[in-house]
Amino acid sequence: MALIQCQFYSEVLGLSTSMNVILPQATRSQIGMEGKQGTGPHPTLYLLHGLSDDDSTWLRRTSIERYVASMGLAVVMPQVHRSFYTNMDQGAAYWTFISEELPALARSFFPLSDKREDNFVAGLSMGGYGAFKLALQHPERFAAAASLSGVMDLHASRTDPMQNAMSPAEWLNIFGPDEIRGTDHDLLELLQRHTTAGSSLPRLYQCCGTEDFLYKGNQTFRETCTSLGVPLTYEEGPGTHEWGYWDTKIQDVLAWLPLKGH
Repeated sequence: MALIQCQFYSEVLGLSTSMNVILPQATRSQIGMEGKQGTGPHPTLYLLHGLSDDDSTWLRRTSIERYVASMGLAVVMPQVHRSFYTNMDQGAAYWTFISEELPALARSFFPLSDKREDNFVAGLSMGGYGAFKLALQHPERFAAAASLSGVMDLHASRTDPMQNAMSPAEWLNIFGPDEIRGTDHDLLELLQRHTTAGSSLPRLYQCCGTEDFLYKGNQTFRETCTSLGVPLTYEEGPGTHEWGYWDTKIQDVLAWLPLKGH
């Protein structure tokens, strides 16, 4: 595998930022790991970080590079700070950045496929929210999306202290004073819209530990999918909001991805 630490300028954000990128490399003599590389532009997983993390966190706290070595899969890990993958009310346009500018720049820098069947998105906690927001806002772009311990019921996370990791002031800076329920920020609302429209959605995978403070919101999302008839691969079991759980579950996500020829 090739690991690229990429610093670049974002016109949308108006600042220099970064992403870490893993690119497939075919290897035979590398001790302890054999790499695989397909032909043509690489299938790509956009792997999103959580609230307190950055673009290095998946590399530092899991073995993601080793896990994807035999898959011929590129992994793009961007940096969005504490933005909730949103055009902030008092801040930068991180939704435009993550949904429009970043994929275009990544494909201009690296040989990444732009085909729907080759593109996937996953994330943990805030990044799980971001992954499903991308999949539900742009289902035409992604074949599959996965949330690990995601913030799945944003309204509940804002109003229930037991599901909340941010101060009221930070919520206001990101989302403003208006109600979240029923807006483009609300994953439950997006599910309802697609059901009403009869849209074709990406494959969805969701997992959460039963001792996680976000477990209740994850149950709400699962129940909404069931009531609307939205196909969902759902897994739960013992676990809290921590990296031992996510390091295990990202391996399940990779095995679940509908990757051609794998």
